[in-house]
Amino acid sequence: MANQSTGTPSFTSVSQPESGRPFYNLLAGSSLDRLAAISDGIFAVCMTLLVLGLAVPAASGVKTESDLWRALVDLMPSAVTYFMSFLTLGIFWVAQQTQLSQVERANRNYTWIHLAFLLAVTLIPFSTGMLARFHWSRVALIEYWLNIFVLGLALLAGAEYALRAHLFPETQVRTIIRAIRRRVYSAQLLYLLAMLLCIFDTHWSIGVIVAIQLNYAIAPPIPLLHRL
Repeated sequence: MANQSTGTPSFTSVSQPESGRPFYNLLAGSSLDRLAAISDGIFAVCMTLLVLGLAVPAASGVKTESDLWRALVDLMPSAVTYFMSFLTLGIFWVAQQTQLSQVERANRNYTWIHLAFLLAVTLIPFSTGMLARFHWSRVALIEYWLNIFVLGLALLAGAEYALRAHLFPETQVRTIIRAIRRRVYSAQLLYLLAMLLCIFDTHWSIGVIVAIQLNYAIAPPIPLLHRL
């Protein structure tokens, strides 16, 4: 029977070969608690790493108040991308924890899908630094968008696998998968449209991405925005 506190199946709940030993792959990656724990740790580290992109102006280059103001203005691209990426990580952390809270158990394949998701999470500080330094570059903007796209794709893959593997509660599975699909599809469509604005100006893309992030973070009670 399953361990009620951790969602981990006991040795007696899995099929066993004739030798009496349980199949390792049926036991591996079955703890939702451990998956949530490593996810929290990786998100916490990545969110902390983002601030390292905000370098304090060098004292040797600042002699007057005007010099300091100019140095702070020069930091604006880094500050904006820091804020945007903190929102990005916050939104995807909430999305992942929402999914994990809805599954009744995990298995090896489901755990590895989420580890692939976490791989994309660890790339966010790099994508942020790239965009902060080359905020005028379409290549940097597209690379950042690809990072977001992979995050969404991995989350959706986890949900679709959970559906096929019957990891969601049977009584609510239709409602849960419909909600996850709708959120991922609508969000990724909005991010794609924002990315395409870089054809005209990358700063337009950045501004729209920030607006999208704020909408998902604040969830304003406005009918049209609330349904996205």
